[in-house]
Amino acid sequence: MPLKLLSGALATAALVAACGRAAPRASMAASDTGAVTQRASATSDGAIAPVLADTLAERADRGRVMGDTTAALWVVMASDFQCPFCKIWHDSTMGSVVQSYVKTGKVRLAYINFPLGQHRNAAPAAEAAMCASVQGKFWAMHDSLFARQERWGELPNAIPMFDTLATRVGVAMPAWRKCMSTHATAALIQADRDRGAAAGVGSTPTFFIGTRRLAGAVPFAEMRAAIDGELAKARAAKPKPAR
Repeated sequence: MPLKLLSGALATAALVAACGRAAPRASMAASDTGAVTQRASATSDGAIAPVLADTLAERADRGRVMGDTTAALWVVMASDFQCPFCKIWHDSTMGSVVQSYVKTGKVRLAYINFPLGQHRNAAPAAEAAMCASVQGKFWAMHDSLFARQERWGELPNAIPMFDTLATRVGVAMPAWRKCMSTHATAALIQADRDRGAAAGVGSTPTFFIGTRRLAGAVPFAEMRAAIDGELAKARAAKPKPAR
């Protein structure tokens, strides 16, 4: 693809509620995840780009991107499926962003996993979504997880609930269950978290909009102002055709 986070960008953080970052989770090593060995690498301009090792990781990575490949602007969100403020943003703002900017071809929207240590089921929820992403069902699973967050959030074992949700969104269950049981996307999720931390994510949700960073359950009016501003900058920077 690849996705890029502007780790060196200075931005104005929105003064709205967000899930705070706690102590890091135990590392999910690539050796525990079979063939998946995605890692993050720094490019010469300071951006963060994923290095993909196999087609499963490529499919999972590609599946969590929405929008036209010719869009002028990336909006990258670092999120936690168990964070209540991520759910607030999903329920109140995401639909308007998708309708106004993604479906009109102006923006590509991408999801970066940033499961917080204080949320017991955030990491397995991320795996559930990324295993669905392998089959092109990330956004359906994403929406289903947020819709039922209160039901699975504090379960001692949320995997049966995730299994039910995956069935409802139409994934091929044998492949999804194998992906889950082998933690086949765990290294990709850890790479997301590492590059998010390197880019300055301190809470969820956090949004990278071009060179800007916004934190918290940002209302649509503020998102629109940031997106429009970055689109204007992109248009101004676009080379003019020779006469």
